[in-house]
Parts: sequence; structure tokens; C-alpha cells
Amino acid sequence: MPLKVAIVPVTAYQQNCSVLVCEKTGQAALIDPGGEAQRLLDAVQQLGGTLSKIFITHGHLDHAGAAAELAASQQVPIEGPHRDDQYWLDGLEDYAAMMQFPPTRNFIPDRWLEQGDTVSVGEVTLQVLHCPGHTPGHVVFFWPQGRLAFVGDVLFQGSIGRTDFPGGDHQQLIDSITGRLWPLGDDVQFVPGHGPTSTFGQERRSNPFVADHRFG
Repeated sequence: MPLKVAIVPVTAYQQNCSVLVCEKTGQAALIDPGGEAQRLLDAVQQLGGTLSKIFITHGHLDHAGAAAELAASQQVPIEGPHRDDQYWLDGLEDYAAMMQFPPTRNFIPDRWLEQGDTVSVGEVTLQVLHCPGHTPGHVVFFWPQGRLAFVGDVLFQGSIGRTDFPGGDHQQLIDSITGRLWPLGDDVQFVPGHGPTSTFGQERRSNPFVADHRFG
């Protein structure tokens, strides 16, 4: 397996930050470092990696709260989300204060991501899928060779993302899941933003929101 992956739940919301390390180069990336920056750096080191990039699925505090701190301290770029989430990134400092989170910093990523883009860590390439609905600018990262997707708050084991936040759209989220995620294949395992992993096939069979039987 050319990519080592670990999941480190962070913040009071137990958000799944994924640690990716390219076996060949030792370069590492963090997907959604929502907080606890030093703990995440320790996890990278324990996997034998050196942090080179930060990937963000969407602009919510528990997914992006430590991104600016880590980018500054480690001198690494932030890639993602889609630019439609800029308003969430502009409000990180205010949300942190409101939710009694540790202080954070607003930021503009070094690279906005679009449907069809790719990102890389070392010699491993991930595909980018724009999957709005939970937030307008939400993206998913898919590693085809490993049959693994990092879906943020789009899809969970037995549930889907909330759509009652500003910019949320329930039908758009359903369309993102069925139109962008399901075609990747039932065998794809996914890491959600919270809770246990699952597969797309399992969710198509049993998820009460997006199971195939719901759509005739």
C-alpha cells in the first residue's frame, strides 16, 4: 500500500482528521485539521511523515480550525475547499469565540479546488469531487487506487450531513451523494467527518436517507 492513513478525532466534536503519508517519499498531508495542531503533528511524525500539505473539505470550524496555524508554523500550503465556502472561512474566528473553541484564524487557501481537479501528497494523487449541499463549497477527496474516499460531512454511516446551516441545501446534498459518490463504486470505503467508516455499497443498502430503495 503506497499510502499510510490514520484517523485522529479532534475537537469537542470528535471530527475525523485524516493523516496521509506517502510511503515512498515520506511526504504527508492532513485532511481537515479542525484543532489540536500539536497532536496532529505528533501523529504525522509517528507515521514517519513530514507534513507538506493541508487539504480542506469544507469551511466549518471543526474541520478547518487549525489549518492556518499549521500552515504558518510548518510553512505548508492549504488546498481546498471550493471557493463557494469562503464565507465560512471568513467567519472562523467569530465562530470559535461563539462556540468557545480555542482561538483560530480566518484564512484564504493557497488553492481553491474545483470538480475534476486533483491534489497530491508525494507520489499519491487524489481526485477532487465538488459535492455541495452540506455547504456550497464542500469537496470530497478520492484515492482511486486505494478505493478510499474522504467525504467530510457529506455522508456518514447511516446518515447524511446537516443542511440547516446557511448555504445548506438538502436536495443538492442528495444529488451530490447519488450523482458524484455512488458512481465511484460500491466497494469504495469512506472516511466521514465524524463517526465510523463505511462503504458506499453499505449506505446504498441501508442508509435511511440515500438507500437505493428510497428512489424507486
